[in-house]
Amino acid sequence: MGRTVRGLVPVLLVAGALAGCSAEPGGGTGAEASPGGGVTAGSATGSAEAGAGTVGRAGSGCELRVTFDVAKRWKAKAVTLGSGSPVDAALGMQGPVSMACEIDAKPAGHIGFLRVWQGEGKGAASPRQVLEEFVAADENASGTTYSRTTVGKLAVTEVAYTVRSEVMDESREARAFAVATPDGPVVVHLGGLDSQEHRDMLPAYELAKRSLRLG
Repeated sequence: MGRTVRGLVPVLLVAGALAGCSAEPGGGTGAEASPGGGVTAGSATGSAEAGAGTVGRAGSGCELRVTFDVAKRWKAKAVTLGSGSPVDAALGMQGPVSMACEIDAKPAGHIGFLRVWQGEGKGAASPRQVLEEFVAADENASGTTYSRTTVGKLAVTEVAYTVRSEVMDESREARAFAVATPDGPVVVHLGGLDSQEHRDMLPAYELAKRSLRLG
């Protein structure tokens, strides 16, 4: 994933919106990520109201290896890669995972997505390793901070970091969490047009994380 493709993502988001209208060792050095806006893994303000149902099950918009609650007015849509797919292959894969679902925040008044990525290989890599490869595939990423938590009986690893956009000439916050499943790893990622949009959408991300279950 080079600067040419991923650096255009914020611009594409704008175009789409206008058309529609305990820390782990390594990676980070404590609670705060270094440059680009002070990202803290696992932190969010406010709470999201569940109202769009549960994504992941058959008939939910996206059939996934996990299920979780979707915030009110967010809209889930399955992503299909391959011949004839509207998603470019360069954007549809990142590190060891492929995009499987986009949950659009525009109906809720934000510019951004929760994206679900899935990888192959049972037990081939830990959630931490998957996230490290996921972030490393974006050469504009920096300031990573990793943390671990437990949701029910699931061990979840999370990363918070910043992404430098040369097109927008600014850094924006991003974060993702990963979990191992019997069929391979799953990554749920939250970006956003800019850091403010990212922070405004954090409650929906936290709702997804705390309601996470194996599918």
